[in-house]
Amino acid sequence: MPKRFTPDEYAAGVLSGNRVLLSRAITLVESTLPSDQDLAHRVMELVLPHTGNSVRVGITGVPGVGKSTFIEAFGNHLLEQHGKKLAVLAIDPTSQRTGGSILGDKTRMETLASNPKAYIRPSPAGKTLGGVARSTRESIVLCEAAGFDVIFVETVGVGQSETAVHEMVDFFLLLMLAGAGDELQGIKKGIMEMADAIAITKADGPNLHPATSAQAEYQGALHLFPLGPSQWSPKVTVCSAYEKTGLQPIWELVQEYVQLAQGNGYFQKRRQEQNLHWLKHSIRQQLEERFYQNPAVQVQWSQISQQVTQGQKSPFAAAAELFGLLS
Repeated sequence: MPKRFTPDEYAAGVLSGNRVLLSRAITLVESTLPSDQDLAHRVMELVLPHTGNSVRVGITGVPGVGKSTFIEAFGNHLLEQHGKKLAVLAIDPTSQRTGGSILGDKTRMETLASNPKAYIRPSPAGKTLGGVARSTRESIVLCEAAGFDVIFVETVGVGQSETAVHEMVDFFLLLMLAGAGDELQGIKKGIMEMADAIAITKADGPNLHPATSAQAEYQGALHLFPLGPSQWSPKVTVCSAYEKTGLQPIWELVQEYVQLAQGNGYFQKRRQEQNLHWLKHSIRQQLEERFYQNPAVQVQWSQISQQVTQGQKSPFAAAAELFGLLS
């Protein structure tokens, strides 16, 4: 059994950049054991004053867009050209069914994973997206405390996970393909409204012309959206992870956005709103856990849930009856 460290030992290890203790601390955060959660909370309190100094970038994209290839190329660019320290985290709502494709991503990001200035962390196979999102949110804080100044949060699935990522990052980057097809329009519209920038990937060889055409098309579409509270007008660019072109302009967009948002006060206000969002999220999650763990609820759950499934009792009446057991 691995050694059980004290909160002070965990915090000191994280703050010194010790990868082993950082990973162990993240594992604590991911654990649902009450003893681990108590320890994780104490560790988080100790490192919290040393956080908040990173740029958090959410990265999502349609299937086949090449997120892993892009993240490796873009990450290596930041490490080599800008001297950054990079952490890559993932939210994977499909991991409970498939085992989690981010594990495959880590093996594909070989050069990034082997760089001492980079840290890649798979997401856990959580029972709910909310649980995975919560642990990723706290993993961001731990990585900031460990000295990583750029943090990528990748969504592996498409759908609800984008909203979760949007609520924990400063800049949201949407990767798109040229000519992705009308079948993706529904996905694109909802996500495009959240995007601070769109990058058309695989803009090389015969794909270069379609990519630049798509750039103009998407830029025109973005102009239809009203200006957000950050006062930032989302931009569209093209890039090729294979040829390593178009990566610097993307980083310049991130820097330009951060400078604008910090200058008008939106950056800090947004982070404060996100902290409040995760407070409310944590309250809902803990209330739900305590509800289902209540002995009286557990005794009556089988009978009442059966009455609901058989149409003998309405879900609303059943919920009221179960909540009545708590008083």
